[in-house]
Amino acid sequence: MSTSSTPRGGARPPWGGPAPAESRIHRRIPWALALALLLLAIFQLGAAPLFDVDEGAFSEATREMLQSGDWGHTTLNGEDRFDKPILVYWLQAASVGLLGLNEFALRLPSALCAWGWALALFVFARPRLGDRVAVSAALMLATSLGVLAIGRAATADALLNFLLVLTVCDAWRWLETEQKAPLRRAFAWMGLGLLAKGPVAVLVPVAAGGVWLITAWDWRLALRRIGQAVGDVPAWLLLIGIAAPWYAYALNRHGQAFIDGFFVRHNLARYSSAMEQHGGGVGYYLAVLPLLLLPWAPLLAAVVWRAKAHWRDPLGRFLLGWGGFVLVFFSLSGTKLPHYVLYGATPFVLLMAIELERCGQAMRWALAVSALILLALFVVPAWLLPWLLPLVPKPEYRALLSHAPAALGLMIAGTVAAGVVIGLAAAPARLREGLAPSATPLLSSCVVALVLLGFGLPWWGTLLQGPVREAGLHARQRPEVAVQWKLHRPSFAVYREQPTPRRAPAPGELALVNVEHLKKLPANDANAYDIEFEERGIALIRWRGAR
Repeated sequence: MSTSSTPRGGARPPWGGPAPAESRIHRRIPWALALALLLLAIFQLGAAPLFDVDEGAFSEATREMLQSGDWGHTTLNGEDRFDKPILVYWLQAASVGLLGLNEFALRLPSALCAWGWALALFVFARPRLGDRVAVSAALMLATSLGVLAIGRAATADALLNFLLVLTVCDAWRWLETEQKAPLRRAFAWMGLGLLAKGPVAVLVPVAAGGVWLITAWDWRLALRRIGQAVGDVPAWLLLIGIAAPWYAYALNRHGQAFIDGFFVRHNLARYSSAMEQHGGGVGYYLAVLPLLLLPWAPLLAAVVWRAKAHWRDPLGRFLLGWGGFVLVFFSLSGTKLPHYVLYGATPFVLLMAIELERCGQAMRWALAVSALILLALFVVPAWLLPWLLPLVPKPEYRALLSHAPAALGLMIAGTVAAGVVIGLAAAPARLREGLAPSATPLLSSCVVALVLLGFGLPWWGTLLQGPVREAGLHARQRPEVAVQWKLHRPSFAVYREQPTPRRAPAPGELALVNVEHLKKLPANDANAYDIEFEERGIALIRWRGAR
């Protein structure tokens, strides 16, 4: 790989090679690609219920913000929520205001961010690596498991990744040209990132650029670039002007509670210790990253195999430094969640797209097997569920998984998709004549993605979250106060359209509760409630009180 392999003129970068000029033509996105990625992003977007805890919590905080009319602060079930800054709630609230309170509207900002994420990668790659690699990178990103998941989740993660990619790509444009415009755009994106998730939006881009400057072993270059960035007053005014007003408002309104809740608990403490039992060993992300990059994981091995060749190229070293920093930094974090490693997945995807152009028959079969594994993760457990149910240790989970909705559509679609994947991999050379090496794997990935989005996620969502949604819709018709009793299912409050605190019920109140918890009540409480709704281990009761 080389940035100079497809030179297109422009200013010379400090290492002496030609920098590609991103003309208006080079930045133009083919409408067919943009439309295909958009349709994939919104396909069946509202088909699955909200997943707890994260989707439910974000969605309920947005709903409460709209209900209160206070657009500067978020609450969850009436209590201050300092988990994330404000930007994602504004975007979700705008979507809900236009489209109503539903799963599609709550997830639409994330879907559009995932769409923009793929298009931003295309625009970055096209003038540097050519059209084929750019198209492959965009489609590979959009059809990878991790992006499919967070691009359909009503959380802040797709928004953060979109802003990270915009920031880091503009940082590279500045590094290769020394133009002020991309540097200032990068600072603006970081400002928005601070409003989306917090300090990580600055940490990752600064680290990516820092690793590249350090490994250039040119202290004059490093000092000059650091001086340019630190001394660019308009860039800093953009960052501060975008992010500071809300942070100042939050500090003025909440004082130490905001510092303790946001900066200390949800940033410093998350890194220094394992919060909410989300821990893992140092090698955690070495296992998670290939899983999130399915069905493209075999290409990750090819990138590792040719890492020295990529490292010798300035852009390749920048991409490896970006992805490597994220991998190492979050491997040392006390709290480990799968999506953290996605902050560094984009550079690996771009390197994998380069390797895809070199793939032979063996790699095509490896990618086909990887696509089949991804299908199997969604289809096989649904097929084997009746036999796996007795092995589930906790009775509340056995109850939830019992009497599962029919999975016939998922199984048929999965079988057809598996046949397509195998057929494309086994297609003789004469049928693939004139096609790029990437054509059949990309088509297979799109087929698999459509099956997962059209059948897999809706089925699993209904299985895992259907009872909570139905209980919430049932409670919406009732005038009583409702609580969550020994449960944390914030999506219930979204469907009920009222805050639902977590506590024991008072007489006359409704309570969302596990049936297993009711079985453990003392004898004098055994008849102290009426069941208003019950489905697969989830009950909505009206508490009368002990007699």
